[in-house]
Amino acid sequence: MFRFVFAILTGLFGAVLLHIIIILSLPHFSDRDAYTRVSDEGDENHFYMLDNKDDDAGLSNTDPYIRTAVCAFDIEDTPVHLTAKGKVPFWSLAIYDAASNEVFSMSDRTSVGGALDLLLASPVQLTGIRKALPPPLAQSILVEVPRSQGYAVLRTMAPQASFDDAAREFLSQAGCDEFDNG
Repeated sequence: MFRFVFAILTGLFGAVLLHIIIILSLPHFSDRDAYTRVSDEGDENHFYMLDNKDDDAGLSNTDPYIRTAVCAFDIEDTPVHLTAKGKVPFWSLAIYDAASNEVFSMSDRTSVGGALDLLLASPVQLTGIRKALPPPLAQSILVEVPRSQGYAVLRTMAPQASFDDAAREFLSQAGCDEFDNG
């Protein structure tokens, strides 16, 4: 009987200790999520190209044939207009909310003319925009984003060294700008 009680007390003590360790370690891990790292790259509404080594935010591009850029955004007050064009063999875009849930993705194969032209807006903003579609958005893909904060990941392919300059130029000229309807 004593061994049984001792085993139960040991198990309970171990469970309590494990929970305390997890709770105390949460602040250490909470600032290492993808949204926080992308936000740490710099100002919102700007694409930042990732290098093959970890930067100060802890992000890097490890695939030798892919070039990547990231942009944090907040559409609380103003929609965000994502744009990019250039001669690259392939590009893809993924939009994530602040909890790193993918809310939209596309590639050059699903775009108009191979160019990126996309507007991210809240449901209320999008309703207003659809009522009186501004001419600059005539060919744009309109995407409803359920949460105001998030980030975009834009990738392009550079399968050979000769494609690298075009891929870097494509990403460096990509826009992640507040949409001004005025």
